Amino acid sequence: MSAARRSLRVIRRSRAMVQGREQWRGRVVFWCGAVAVGVVSTAFAWLADAVAELFRHVSGGGTALWLLLAVPFGFVSSAWLAQRYFPGSQGSGIPQAMAARALEGNDRWRLLTLRIAAGKFLLTLWGLLFGASIGREGPTVQIGAAIMLASARLGHLAQARGLILAGSAAGIAAAFNTPLAGIVFAIEEMARTYQSRTNGLVLSTVVIAGIAALAISGSYTYLGPANATSHLPHDWLLVAAVGIAGGVLGATFSRSVLYLTRRMRRWKPASTKRKLLLIAGAAGLMVAVTGLLTGGSVFGTSYNEALLAVQGDELPSGFLLAKVIATLASTLSGIPGGIFAPSLSVGAGLGNTIGGMLGASLGFAAVLGMAAYFAGVVQSPMTAFVIVMEMTATQAHALPIMAAAMLGFGVSRLLSPEPLYHGLARLWLADVIRQSRGSAGQ
Repeated sequence: MSAARRSLRVIRRSRAMVQGREQWRGRVVFWCGAVAVGVVSTAFAWLADAVAELFRHVSGGGTALWLLLAVPFGFVSSAWLAQRYFPGSQGSGIPQAMAARALEGNDRWRLLTLRIAAGKFLLTLWGLLFGASIGREGPTVQIGAAIMLASARLGHLAQARGLILAGSAAGIAAAFNTPLAGIVFAIEEMARTYQSRTNGLVLSTVVIAGIAALAISGSYTYLGPANATSHLPHDWLLVAAVGIAGGVLGATFSRSVLYLTRRMRRWKPASTKRKLLLIAGAAGLMVAVTGLLTGGSVFGTSYNEALLAVQGDELPSGFLLAKVIATLASTLSGIPGGIFAPSLSVGAGLGNTIGGMLGASLGFAAVLGMAAYFAGVVQSPMTAFVIVMEMTATQAHALPIMAAAMLGFGVSRLLSPEPLYHGLARLWLADVIRQSRGSAGQ
């Protein structure tokens, strides 16, 4: 063999080794990112439950005056910190992740930086520490998307959009221990269309993040097996009633959030920050008042109330309306926090109320209400019934739960044609484009 051929072979082998190392570096960074999503999501869940329990303990021994002062303070301080140090962390986090997927290049980093993810993590816990009617699931989506986008930059990975989608799905899966719901959420809500090249990214990220989460917290069902007993065909009346009511109430909530949020976005920049802090204080006061009137049941995610509902216990008559008001106020306040868990609690209260009126199984009615109302709010029926079945172990009642979710979705779409998350994502997208043009013009 000539010296030239030997040299050529050495060069080819060297290139293959370099390229192989680059590929393996990208894979290792990707795997580490997926593990980080699972670990952070699990830590977030544990801390969220801990601070919520701390608030219940402290508020149970506090006076009414203490609550009327402490809760608004928590809202105002959270809104101010988000404005001052973590802009982009406000609200659910799902609209920001959706907007980031529609952006190009460095503009994505305006909504999915690790700084914003840290602020989302800390300020959601801060809101729960002061009784806000928020959840950690939407924030986990933004945090998961930010971690995977950072992995894309660190590992020189090209599929940034796919990694945002994968991080979002992994966040949902790890937050509720619902891997199927995470995948369905990515397909139905985040992407609306599913590209085959993102298939492996989403599935592998969900699996790796899920394994990391399970290794820490173990296998569990979020609300435990529901005490749900159906008597079909008699209970189809219950399915129809809960589905329609869930759609009407979900559409009302969604339209209210979109309308009021857009009104606030039209304020003049000079007065916006001060007005938003006043709104945060008023929202905190409203949550404190509703909490006092319901014995504290509407504070936080109302997980205990949802658990009681799916186990077949009757909830207080005022819980449903008070929880809707507290969640609407918390959503409009501008503090970081999601609506997933509070919406499921509202749905459980709705089903509990209608089930009591019709003399049906209260646990079964609560599960139907969760699927119908959640589908009515976010207009993602597949995500709604999959996540409800996974978190309540009610796969045996799949058909009526699917029917309730589809009814809730259909009624909501008639009353509120624009899906909530997509409407909010457009607002975030417009903000980033405006900021980008302003920076380019300077």
